[in-house]
This record gives sequence, C-alpha cells and structure tokens, in this order.
Amino acid sequence: MESSSDAVVLPVYNEGGTVGSVLDAVRAVFSGAIIVVDDGSADETASVLAARDDIQVLTHAVNLGYGRSLIDGFAAALATGASRVVTMDCDGQHEPAHIPEFLAELGECDIASGSRYLPDSPVDGLAPPSRQDVNRRVTAAINTVTGWSLTDAFCGFKAYRASALEVMRLTEPGYGMPLELWAEAFRAGLCVVELPVDRIYFDGDRSFGQDLDDPERRLGYYLRVWERSLAREY
Repeated sequence: MESSSDAVVLPVYNEGGTVGSVLDAVRAVFSGAIIVVDDGSADETASVLAARDDIQVLTHAVNLGYGRSLIDGFAAALATGASRVVTMDCDGQHEPAHIPEFLAELGECDIASGSRYLPDSPVDGLAPPSRQDVNRRVTAAINTVTGWSLTDAFCGFKAYRASALEVMRLTEPGYGMPLELWAEAFRAGLCVVELPVDRIYFDGDRSFGQDLDDPERRLGYYLRVWERSLAREY
C-alpha cells in the first residue's frame, strides 16, 4: 500500500515529447512526492516540467550522466523523509501502473527490481540483439559472484527501502551505476527480488554517448565498474 512518505524519482534527458504523459500516468496511480532530475536537457523538457505544480524538479546545468541523476534523486527523496523510493525512466518504456506492485514487494525485501526477461514479462517491440547480449553477459557475471538469479541487470524500474539506499555508497555517474548498486547491495547483504515488467522497445538507435555505442566497449566499461565496486575497501 502506498504511504505519504513514498517518493518516485525519474531521471530525464531530452524527453520533452514523453515526460508530460509519463508524469500524468505516474500521478494517476501515485499521490506521493515525484522528483524529476533534468540532466541538462536541451529540448523542451524544462518548459514541460516548469508548467507543472505537482512535482519537484532538480536541474543539472549540463549533462552529468544517468548515474549522477539517480544519485541526486535518491538524496532528494531521502531529504523529504521518504521511507520507500521508486525509480523509473521517462521515455515511455516503463509502465507506471506497476508502481503499487513494486512498493508492496518492499514488505519482504530491500530492493524490488524490474525484469524484462522473466517468463511473465509482456513483450512489445524487439530489443537490439547487441543490447540483449551485453545485458545477458553482465547479468551472468553478477549471478556468478552473488549466487542470485537475476535475469535483467539493467532495468531502471526499481523500488528501494530508504534503509537500503542509506547503506549503499553510490558514486558512478554514468550508465554503469547499476553495476555499482548491485555490488553494494551484495556487500550489504540486502534482499533483492525481481518483478516482471513490460519489455517495451522503440529506441533501438539510442546512443549511450562517448564511445559506449560499441557493444564490446560498453561491456568492458560495465564489467570494470562491477569489478571495481566489488573490490572497493571501506
């Protein structure tokens, strides 16, 4: 059941065409705090967000990265006193109707993570084979170390207990931040569960920036983040 102390965090970068409808869909099922992190968007995103009075907006003057956006969003959510935090993307590929299900799972576990590859995950569109391959290889690397049975290392639709966020040290600013998160969750002994979410793809040509559009380079970057995070000493 939703609580007044719950928060939803949405990182946004140049998603002016979808962010308004996504926020409407979130608000239809969620009455708590909605925190949008605009990561230096250069399109109409800022004006769409400015027209709303039902959200909190954090703005990066320049693009700092997906990981940095989530880290800043987590900090803002915890500052509101949130006891549970949901994250999801604003590109229309996550279905906000699942938010109550994710929150409910936190009664048993610390992190509820969406998976587009469970048997019950509906499919709408085809994921580029190279992206599926990278996800599969990284997910296998995580499971080998942790003994978990994850099926999707990269789904951005997640829910966290605030206590889980408070014990993880997250610093990676780029797309590899989920690997740091999994390493921190493992080291902290957190309970993780996966929930099926829709596998919606209509952005097969999306760029990861810098030199990460090459699948092997992207894989190498992800594995470096994973291994570095596991080896971190406190």
